Amino acid sequence: MKRTRIRDIRNQEFISATLSATFERGFHAVTMADIARKLGATAASINYYFGSKDRLMAETMTHLLGLLRQEHVMALSQANTPKERLRAIVEANFSDAFFTPEHCTFWVQFWSAAPYSQSLTRLQTINRARVRSHFRHELKHLTPVHTRETIRRLIQSYMDGVWVSVAQGERKVNAPHARQEAFAMIDLVLR
Repeated sequence: MKRTRIRDIRNQEFISATLSATFERGFHAVTMADIARKLGATAASINYYFGSKDRLMAETMTHLLGLLRQEHVMALSQANTPKERLRAIVEANFSDAFFTPEHCTFWVQFWSAAPYSQSLTRLQTINRARVRSHFRHELKHLTPVHTRETIRRLIQSYMDGVWVSVAQGERKVNAPHARQEAFAMIDLVLR
């Protein structure tokens, strides 16, 4: 069994503190000192582990992308048909563990900052390509070629819209309700 290194534990603590502090103060307003205070640490200790706020934010998003990947793998492992796999992709994005106001807030604010940072843009590009690929793979079994891309954009835009509305505090949507709405929308567009 692999032992957990102190550095890995500390990184996880800083990532959790980053999510919490960003939720309270906002992506651009939060400082290294705000994040460090969450842990009773110093900004210098964050610099030691991450080097910069930009790198900490990128590592936090990498952590969230890892959580999303785990949710995808778990949901897809239980799906058999193309429609079930399509629903599993959506289900992962609205899973109980992943779809939280704290995660929504960080995610949306991160993507708004991504065009201004090369490392953040890289993560955004990878994530968008992965999401597109998942949807396209399942939709090719469910829709005619001339409607496939429109349906993919509709589903993806719907999911992004829910995340934005939760991040802005516009809607109080829990994960089961978000999944229910998303499944109804999929049924509607696949008719």
